Amino acid sequence: MRDEEWIMVRRPTVADLWNPCSSDSTSRPLKVIFNEPAKYWTDALPVGNGRLGAMIWGGVASELIQLNEDTLWTGVPGDYTNPNAPYALSEIRKLVDSGEFAEATVASAKLVGNPADVYQLLGDIKLEFDDSHLNYDKETYQRELDLDNATVQIKYTVDGVEFSREHFASNPDQVMVTKISGSKPGSVSFTVYLDSKLDHHCKMTGERQIIMEGHCPEKRIPPQVYADDKRKGIQFSAVLDLKISKGNGIVHILDDSKLRVEGSDWAILLLVASSSFDGPFTKPSDSKKDPTSDSLNVLKSISNLSHVDLYAHHLDDYQNLFRRVSLQFSQSSRSVVCLKKNQDGRVPTTAERIKSFQMDEDPYLVELLFQFGRYLLISSSRPGTQVANLQGIWNKDLEPKWDSAPHLNINLEMNYWPSLPCNLSECQEPLFDFLSSLSVNGRKTAEVNYETSGWVVHHKSDIWAKSSADAGDVDWALWPMGGAWLCVHLWEHYTYTMDIDFLKDKAYPLLKGCGLFLLDWLIEGKGGYLETNPSTSPEHDFIAPDGNRASVSYSSTMDMAIIKEVFSVIVSAAEVLDKNEDDLVKRVRNAQSRLSPTKVAKDGSIMEWAQDFQDPDVHHRHLSHLFGLFPGHTITIESMPDLCKAAENTLHKRGEEGPGWSTMWKAALWARLHDSEHSYRMVKHLIYFVDPEHEKAFRGGIYSNLFAAHPPFQIDANFGFTAAVAEMLVQSTLEDLYLLPALPRDYWGNGCVEGLVARGGLTVNICWKEGNLHRLGLWLKNRKSWRRFRLHYRETMVSVNLSCETMYTYNGRLDCVLERPWISTAECNKRIEGVQY
Repeated sequence: MRDEEWIMVRRPTVADLWNPCSSDSTSRPLKVIFNEPAKYWTDALPVGNGRLGAMIWGGVASELIQLNEDTLWTGVPGDYTNPNAPYALSEIRKLVDSGEFAEATVASAKLVGNPADVYQLLGDIKLEFDDSHLNYDKETYQRELDLDNATVQIKYTVDGVEFSREHFASNPDQVMVTKISGSKPGSVSFTVYLDSKLDHHCKMTGERQIIMEGHCPEKRIPPQVYADDKRKGIQFSAVLDLKISKGNGIVHILDDSKLRVEGSDWAILLLVASSSFDGPFTKPSDSKKDPTSDSLNVLKSISNLSHVDLYAHHLDDYQNLFRRVSLQFSQSSRSVVCLKKNQDGRVPTTAERIKSFQMDEDPYLVELLFQFGRYLLISSSRPGTQVANLQGIWNKDLEPKWDSAPHLNINLEMNYWPSLPCNLSECQEPLFDFLSSLSVNGRKTAEVNYETSGWVVHHKSDIWAKSSADAGDVDWALWPMGGAWLCVHLWEHYTYTMDIDFLKDKAYPLLKGCGLFLLDWLIEGKGGYLETNPSTSPEHDFIAPDGNRASVSYSSTMDMAIIKEVFSVIVSAAEVLDKNEDDLVKRVRNAQSRLSPTKVAKDGSIMEWAQDFQDPDVHHRHLSHLFGLFPGHTITIESMPDLCKAAENTLHKRGEEGPGWSTMWKAALWARLHDSEHSYRMVKHLIYFVDPEHEKAFRGGIYSNLFAAHPPFQIDANFGFTAAVAEMLVQSTLEDLYLLPALPRDYWGNGCVEGLVARGGLTVNICWKEGNLHRLGLWLKNRKSWRRFRLHYRETMVSVNLSCETMYTYNGRLDCVLERPWISTAECNKRIEGVQY
């Protein structure tokens, strides 16, 4: 072809432009693998579409599929005000001012309210197969969750016939799908029915549908249920629709509530579910929603779709999110990129890999756990759903541990740490919807309980957007900073997406209400500083000067760190929105200079309270007084090296033991200090096998299905792990990008990450070899014409100007070696145009 000739090609997408490694690499399967059915709930495999969830046990003769729907909670909307609180507040403040901290702690019990409500379960799909399945060939059994396609598959052989089951939860079609098939025609026979621990009844509709209807308790402690009770709790309905192969197979109805399939080639189960929940401010008894009608309408909407159609819709929706980020690690250039097999030739199970990690430190398992966190977030939090709770959406109990409720003193926030850096910003939308509801109830709580303006939320909430202090010990219940911490996520969302409409319409009104409360909550203290009183450091006590144990004092370090962060965010948002002259902003600027500075204790650690109290538990699980370092930004290596050294001393003092979420907070904190050794130690500390029969309280670890343990299971550590690994690879401000700031070179010496997001709307690809930066790819996602960034790698800093719709490639010295235009895949598919290369 002559040089002057043109050829017509599609314009390249980002995926086309990024090819950092010269050698071919084999894509490693991202699978959670078992070679036997589940024995415990934490052996089962989770699927979810954000709203509907299921745990797949993979039994052979009988199968259990445990179901969840995210709006099933006990209770009704509550009154979160206490008209007697102002009198108690005045008394507590006087006690604190006089140094009577133990007495103030006792008196603070007058400020706590009623307990939050409890997340419930939906029920079960139960399958019973022929007795021949009892004698299946155990060597052929396979059960796996494939993270790339969000599908659980089970295979085994009975008398030479291979049986398979496939499970997925579709978000676009709002249905849980199970396909059962056999390699021999007419070999599929089973009985299926629905069940639940909640009060319910089942009935048939037509020849191949089971409807289960029931309700949640009106009160958090389920009362005795009688047939003539007026049901005031949330109503629910689940509908199971059955399809079988044409030609082979028949279906019988058993006991008016079960379906029996005989002699089919395959069978497809479609499970849909709905509830009467109509928002946090509507009583279930006033709801106009009909969950059975809603469920049947969903089934009707997909009645003409084949299994292939449903799966295609599911894959397109899910992989659009999941495949945005890829990650590969290896210890050296000679590492084998495929899964190593055991001596008997089989691929090791995930449980075996967890058990061996303390010895082999397999980087592939880190990749798997990183992507598992992204999988869980996609599966438990989508636009329009409820927030991911303490267990995401997966729960088997009527009275789950800690009510499976959102806890706002770290756990709910940690759930969403990976959403922005790991390219899942849409999955954070439920958090902002929840925050809006909290602000409505929180405004009443602030006005009545504390006689302040704005809105306030405490440590624990529920589906009814509970805003008042929960019933319980004041060391955790009395903590009015939950809403303020969540507000930081609003600004973070803007800094990553640069969505100014979001900042103006959604974020700033919430920030304004939060700021008004904080300004009123602060009171004149000693030395001219503004103080919070009463104040706690979440879930931690101290020894007062009189020798008594207490938890209530004034101006805890975490209180002041969160307030500093929120005030800084308000000022920054006001600058973007041209609101610098607003009265709120002027008041915030004035208050900023009067907030007490972070203090260093005699032992060189950061003080947790305003006074250097004796700590009765130096290894306490919470790292509250390090909020300013991470996830906050008021303590940085560049601006406050002395406080960073004190933070390092604090982390050493706290130690490495603790539940999973605490371990991951420590990993992120060490990463923010650019300490790869200790950050990696926390990663390794989490990947410790937990035996459900021999759990150790507050030990942390990982169950066989990769669920993280407190124990018991809490999902926050899974999300925290993903966020911490991302923090080890990329850190950013709106002007700065830090590359591989905490890379453990001895363990992840070679690797490539694609699709991480940095502040400023910057997407980042990095490839490194033998611990050194090899290639860097950058491009802007927002539509601003250009932005200036400072790139930091070790001692090198380079200033660059980046234009949107251009991908930039840099070498290990941060020299730009290639600039190429790009468009998104979606846009590319819409265009047909010629480009010469």
